[in-house]
Amino acid sequence: MEARYAALRRATEEVAAVDGHAHNLVELGSAFPFTRCFCEADGDALALAPHSLSFKRSVRDIASLYNCEASLEKVEEFRRTEGLKSIASKCFQAANISVILIDDGIPFDKMLDLESHKAFAPVVGRVLRTERLAETIINDESLSRSGWTLDSFIGSYVTKLVTVCNQIVALKSIAAYRSGLEINPNVSKTDAEDGLQKELTGPRPIRITNKNLIDYLFICSLEIAVSFNLPVQIHTGFGDKDLDLRKCNPLHLRGVLEDERFAKCQLVLLHASYPFSKEASYLASVYSQVYLDFGLAIPKLSVHGMISSLKELLELAPIKKVMFSTDGYAFPETYYLGANRSRDVVYRVLAAACEDGDLSIQEAIEAVEDIFRRNALHLYKLTVANGSINRETSIAADSAPLSSVEEDILFVRIIWTDASGQHRCRVVPAGRFDDVTRNKGVGLTFAAMGMTSFCDGPADGTNLTGVGEIRLMPDMPTLMRLPWSKHEQMVMADMQIRPGEAWEYCPRNALRKVTKVLLDEFNVTMKAGFENEFFLRRKLVSDGVEQWVPYDKTNYCSTSAFDGASSILQEIYSCLKASNIVVEQLHAEAGKGQFEIALKYTLCTLAADKLIYARETIKSVARKHGLLATFLPKPDLNDIGSGSHVHLSLWENGVNVFMGSSKDNFHGMSKTGEKFLAGVYHHLSSILAFTAPHPNSYDRIQPNTWSGAYLCWGKENREAPLRTACPPGVPLDLVSNFEIKSFDACANPHLGLAAIVAAGIDGLRSDLKLPEPIESNPADYASKLKRLPQNLQEAVESLSADKVLHELIGDKLVSSAIAIRKAEIDHYAKNPGAFSDLIHLY
Repeated sequence: MEARYAALRRATEEVAAVDGHAHNLVELGSAFPFTRCFCEADGDALALAPHSLSFKRSVRDIASLYNCEASLEKVEEFRRTEGLKSIASKCFQAANISVILIDDGIPFDKMLDLESHKAFAPVVGRVLRTERLAETIINDESLSRSGWTLDSFIGSYVTKLVTVCNQIVALKSIAAYRSGLEINPNVSKTDAEDGLQKELTGPRPIRITNKNLIDYLFICSLEIAVSFNLPVQIHTGFGDKDLDLRKCNPLHLRGVLEDERFAKCQLVLLHASYPFSKEASYLASVYSQVYLDFGLAIPKLSVHGMISSLKELLELAPIKKVMFSTDGYAFPETYYLGANRSRDVVYRVLAAACEDGDLSIQEAIEAVEDIFRRNALHLYKLTVANGSINRETSIAADSAPLSSVEEDILFVRIIWTDASGQHRCRVVPAGRFDDVTRNKGVGLTFAAMGMTSFCDGPADGTNLTGVGEIRLMPDMPTLMRLPWSKHEQMVMADMQIRPGEAWEYCPRNALRKVTKVLLDEFNVTMKAGFENEFFLRRKLVSDGVEQWVPYDKTNYCSTSAFDGASSILQEIYSCLKASNIVVEQLHAEAGKGQFEIALKYTLCTLAADKLIYARETIKSVARKHGLLATFLPKPDLNDIGSGSHVHLSLWENGVNVFMGSSKDNFHGMSKTGEKFLAGVYHHLSSILAFTAPHPNSYDRIQPNTWSGAYLCWGKENREAPLRTACPPGVPLDLVSNFEIKSFDACANPHLGLAAIVAAGIDGLRSDLKLPEPIESNPADYASKLKRLPQNLQEAVESLSADKVLHELIGDKLVSSAIAIRKAEIDHYAKNPGAFSDLIHLY
């Protein structure tokens, strides 16, 4: 049977899962016992938990992952030796989870904040626990307990909830733990008021258990969920011993389900409602608003129990309503166990359904995508792009099934950026994308990563030819609808030599690789925010000759320039906002027809994707208005140039560790910040071969043009190539980030950032030091300061000799980039007129 269902097995193993319900991780030193990783028992009952079937199996599963002896003691020893960062990396990589939705309402000892989880999963969203919010309000010591009335309490609760509704993906209720699921949808205000006053007379901190108050809070929360089109997750079935299992049967919810006010409020029954899985399946089959999630039942039950529970869910419930989650909590291993066992159990259940004739193999493969990914993306109304979550509030609560929502999509653009910085795409009809491409990718010749800006053929010396093919694999969390073309989507692509194995020439993987080294060795991540400078040109035809002339001839930050282009900039901004790309400011720049749009910083891997999407947006909207937007560094030698300045900062567990402190301060930087920046300083000439990779780039990098022509650094010195910044809100003696001026839009942003991270790693490893900063125009010190490369040839020579960048980025990729740069140098030296065509390419 295994051979017959090989494709189904692959589908369950390879799908990048959306974890619809989980909880925060904790530090290794947390008082929360590791044995709770395997069971719901506590206290004296925990002593016998190691003798349960799931406990024994789960210990073996983790030991297999860690390649250690299959005993609890050896697993715990491995955890202590490796540390949280290492074990989390192993667990999440093996789990293959692309999105985690976290209920952060359990106050674990030493738990990590939501932002910290982004180091382990590309995208993290928040589920808000309603009872926790209510108790936080009522236990606020700054407020008098005698002053609370039901109106004031609920008013405060509603105000706080409404303010965060656009920052969360769902609400969550644990009413089952407090008073049971037999919610009275018509509980009176008088009874709720009485319940509140009874709670207020109890000991602090208050844990709300009064049924009338719980019911009133539940109904109030559902009303808000309806208003903001938020799903509501509900604990059902088994859990910790402080619940009454008899009251956790989801059939008790019938009063709420029959209430017309909540007919469109999507309710997610968690934990497979075990042991009431059949009851949950029935509810999902007859009530349109009921959805099912089987986290916790998998992996906490025996194998037979897990299979039986999932089969019972699918006896009546539509597949479109059944969803995966890990119910991961506290320990990375819980995420791994949930994902690993879910893949196996789903495969077994669907294969059996095929054997029984309930499903065809193709239908089973579609069910895998639905259960592990599509259903959650649809239910929680998510557009997952570039590592962030954007709820699509335009989708109505009574929207049609996912296939109907997307049936107006015609094409999907699969995008990559080559080593010469050009954006390229393969376009696949939407139907084929869903059926084949999203899982298997599209083929691409090796030669594609050896191409130059002047020839669609590989440059000599790249060792890349038309012989051999890689797969362009869609990175599904980056899939998004084009805001300017409603019938298309686009998705960033990874380059793989075979399924799951990155190609060594893949720019996105190069950046991931070096950021992993930075995280593994120093527990640090880098965030990046780009400034987009570009020129708007309009076409002028005179005597049959086509020219692209400046959109206007105004000055820096000109109000008239902004006013003249306001309608275009408004549309660009709206499109970027719809793409969940945050614009921090925009203005007219100093060049003729030049503008700048600055993007908010985020993790560097995501920032590079966002930059590519932002440029696509700006160019496309300009084209729609009959204009040309060009990011070319120097389209007019008599005018100012355009850069893509990047602001960079270092973060550890959600804290900016580039910034100095009263105890650790070097010109406003921490020791970590200084060493990292020193690495960038020492390798800057080599980095330029990636960040200023075209001969035209060096027409921009000139003294007295705010582009950074001399090798130096300075605090708030805009003539220095490296500027440490003290934006509003940062103490004047500190700096929050540094800016690299010598970065332009001919660069592949993933490769440019990879070179910067690699240099920073060398600074940290080698304990490099910065010279004293330059406090005035570096041109004033021209006789003492070293010029940065004045042309691409000098940058290439520096990179060729830079062993650190070769080693960390990858020798083959660096050597190929060098060959492309040499070809560019030779071509444009022989064909200076070819520069005029570059406005159409960049």
